[in-house]
Amino acid sequence: MSLSERLQHILARSEALKAELAKGHRGENSIRAAKELAELAPLVARISALGEAERARAEAESLLGDPEFSELAGAELAALRERIPLLERELSLALLPRDEADEKSAILELRPAAGGAEAALFAAQLFAMYRRYADVRRWRFEVLSYEPSELGGLREGIAGITGKGVFARLKYESGVHRVQRVPETESQGRIHTSTVTAAVLPEAEEVDVAIDEGDLRIDVFRASGAGGQHVNKTESAVRITHLPSGIVVSMQEEKSQHKNRAKAMKILRARLYERNRAELAATRAADRRQQVGTGDRSERIRTYNFPQGRVTDHRIGLTLYKLERILEGDLDSLIDPLIAEDAAARLAALE
Repeated sequence: MSLSERLQHILARSEALKAELAKGHRGENSIRAAKELAELAPLVARISALGEAERARAEAESLLGDPEFSELAGAELAALRERIPLLERELSLALLPRDEADEKSAILELRPAAGGAEAALFAAQLFAMYRRYADVRRWRFEVLSYEPSELGGLREGIAGITGKGVFARLKYESGVHRVQRVPETESQGRIHTSTVTAAVLPEAEEVDVAIDEGDLRIDVFRASGAGGQHVNKTESAVRITHLPSGIVVSMQEEKSQHKNRAKAMKILRARLYERNRAELAATRAADRRQQVGTGDRSERIRTYNFPQGRVTDHRIGLTLYKLERILEGDLDSLIDPLIAEDAAARLAALE
């Protein structure tokens, strides 16, 4: 199907959906039609804008030979020659295949890697950074698990971030985050390098991943660490092992065994869903290699240099001297260029 035919198909489908909804029927079919029409609306608007601009260009070109209107037509034609390529690019971007998980909420997992106590301290800072970013975007940030370390650091932090299009933006955060700074315990002022791993998984619904209860081994045990009076007195902590994959999820954040199990299942479902997505992607032509970042946790994606107040994203060579603002939640200045670079790479791959 040519591009022109594809655009005509989209317009025809939009009109058909409008006609179906105009009948006033209620039920699942009308709900699906309304949803599809809403998804097509931005595309239809871009197609219409491009069509209007092309018609205006043709009209301006026809007036160039008219002495009375040639000057005005020439000025309009110059403006349209700049505008039409922009409209074409916007439309091309809108037509790119979308990741089916983009509209989903996400599970964020942070763990210190190299660097001991300093890595744990930075992990706690990153966890707070993502909480602030969720506030900026008006997303819901739910702490699923938070295991503190000594000195106020973080051994492991897991959060559920709920909202429209969360995964579309946060998926670029998966990887190794590196920090360079002088630890408070360093007497000679030497800069230390530490790392934290981040994993961002699309939150999966039960319809996305079928889990057979017979494939699960569920162990309950007494919680350890912070937790109040229930610690070491009730078996509220839960460990779920998915036997086919070997994935293990432990949860002891809540005092209720039932709540811990529900949280553990949410994380297990997300990990299985992401594993299935990765396996599917691996069977396709080098799709992921065309994208910005592969999501590989071993990949160093970003460096936070405190002495220089800079943040560098190594995937696109972007350096910003606004470290404090980024840690306060100004992540869009990093994520927007990553999204743009990803889109440009995928467009180039189609040409």
